[in-house]
Amino acid sequence: MNNFTFKLECQCCHTEARVGQFHTPHGIVHTPRFMPVGTLANVKTVTPTQLKDCQAEMVLANTYHLHLQPGEDVVAEAGGLHKFMNWDGPILTDSGGFQVFSLSEIRSISEEGVKFRSPREGNMINLTPEKSIQIQNQLGADVIMAFDECAPYPATYEAVKLAGQRTTRWLERCIKAHDRQDVQALFGIIQGGVYLDLRQQSARELIQFDLPGYAIGGVSVGEPPELIEKIVKAITPLLPNNKPRYLMGVGTYKEMAQAVASGIDLFDCVIPTRLARHSVALVKGDRWNLKNQKFKRDYEKLDQDCPCYACQNFSRAYLSHLVRSQEILGYTLLSIHNITELIRFTQQMRQAIIENRFVEQFGHYLTSENFTSK
Repeated sequence: MNNFTFKLECQCCHTEARVGQFHTPHGIVHTPRFMPVGTLANVKTVTPTQLKDCQAEMVLANTYHLHLQPGEDVVAEAGGLHKFMNWDGPILTDSGGFQVFSLSEIRSISEEGVKFRSPREGNMINLTPEKSIQIQNQLGADVIMAFDECAPYPATYEAVKLAGQRTTRWLERCIKAHDRQDVQALFGIIQGGVYLDLRQQSARELIQFDLPGYAIGGVSVGEPPELIEKIVKAITPLLPNNKPRYLMGVGTYKEMAQAVASGIDLFDCVIPTRLARHSVALVKGDRWNLKNQKFKRDYEKLDQDCPCYACQNFSRAYLSHLVRSQEILGYTLLSIHNITELIRFTQQMRQAIIENRFVEQFGHYLTSENFTSK
């Protein structure tokens, strides 16, 4: 797996926060790093060039959605995801497990896999670990995710235990089905719900497979944020120090800072573009609804300190006008800003760790549990 290496550069003296470089065939991801979500091979309302300007290094696409439309065969014929979407940087594809989890009313889970009725065409689809890997092999992302069973919240201990055990068995099948190991890194997904002993068991089982990287999944499914913090705090130290660690579906300042303090490297979330489509800008951790009357005649830049195209060229009043008028440009500009904001936040944490100022600069996001004696 020489095409995929993780180089640890330095670590915080007071927490488990760390700085690294994740090397992939399509470039280096400097961690910690936020990754924008491009579900259907596009980050909504934003072009690949604009993504580069936002300092995005790695983006996500989704196996489940691309299987439904346009189909992995179409993407493969186009030369793979990188050529299809004209993105020359690293790409990660989710396995589809989380999306299938969200179809609880129209799907059934068995040891074989998951059967569900396509919400697009109505036909029955059988998504197995082998099929998920086959689809991802055709899509051609740098990092692909193992097919897992994501238990809901709340769920009984026994139900979560069975889902975790099945996730491990499905991982074995994913590994056997994966035939592009030289150009695609397969990450395993740790499950276990809010039960720390089940999370620890899942982590220990997955580590035995010596994968190129590991993810903590099954969070942000309805559980309180303090439970997410406890899960990440308990599980991350169990993961190999020389492999990237990915916390799935998390993108708030506080959650990312707490996770970085525990040793997490990568994040993804739909928050920046979803908020933009609801006329909301992320400004230094606050959420501003640009439809509010106070912005109608506010001619200041959105954020004086932000280097993004939106902040450097347009006023709050103009952005307010665009979203009030439901102009697509408004959603594009807010998406550019919000993506830049979250990436800058992870870049600032990275620099603070390098300069040994992480606790000083980000300690207000942390609880006492984030601090460890070294």
